[in-house]
Amino acid sequence: MLSSTRARGFMLIDTHCHINMMVKKEFDVPLQSSELIATDTIVEQAHAHDVSIIINVGTRHVENSNCIALAQRHKNVFATVGIHPNDSDEWQDDLKAMKMWVLNKKENKIVGIGECGMDRYYPNHNLIRQRDAFKAQIELALENNLALVVHSREAYDETLTILEEYKNNITRAVMHCFSYDQAFADIVTSWNFMLGIGGTITYPKNNALRSIVQSMNINNLVLETDAPFLPIQSMRGKQNHPQYIKEIAQFIAELRGEPLKSIAKNTTSNSLALFDLQSF
Repeated sequence: MLSSTRARGFMLIDTHCHINMMVKKEFDVPLQSSELIATDTIVEQAHAHDVSIIINVGTRHVENSNCIALAQRHKNVFATVGIHPNDSDEWQDDLKAMKMWVLNKKENKIVGIGECGMDRYYPNHNLIRQRDAFKAQIELALENNLALVVHSREAYDETLTILEEYKNNITRAVMHCFSYDQAFADIVTSWNFMLGIGGTITYPKNNALRSIVQSMNINNLVLETDAPFLPIQSMRGKQNHPQYIKEIAQFIAELRGEPLKSIAKNTTSNSLALFDLQSF
């Protein structure tokens, strides 16, 4: 399936996107037929900007189902299924459905578990519930040889404490929308985790992230948009789009003093391995 995209010579991968949330106004409702059709343009526009593969990331039951539907519709869109820490109120029921989908992971084009993790951003967070949901999803990923997509916001210690329990077992994982410091980056990359870098690297005040990305090992870097959220600086206030992966890659290339093609080649290779995309 993927050889035809590689043959084009210049290939980029958006490792974290929510196309399902780009075409509808409400969360946690099934995509309608008109909305599914609307996703065709998004995928085509991304492809026109050299984004050949998109990983569409789940957050809870209905959106997981939407992600699978989009993966089934589009040749080079793949799905993850997960329970976002802020959506973990019914995580046991959501996990049961995930386990059923994963039984047929190839047919459902499921390449990862997540996004899952810890989040203390909102005042009503329930860390015990988040922890239990996170650990259950780590174990589901391990049991099914799937990549782990980790969300962590204002939960530095809580996230590291949980991940450290599994560091010798997790072989494929990414810290989505990496936003912590050099010490955190050093720890998780020593465990061979990837750092997911998106549009936030272009924000004027984000010098710490730029410093990390400038000096980090390219083998631990993958690109993401998190569309429709967190657009690049030039598009702030507008909906993000997977087509902007190319601008993120260009920014990183200039930051590191490397050719764009080199950044594209290395991050694509990392992404293919992270999600085992060569098996499709």
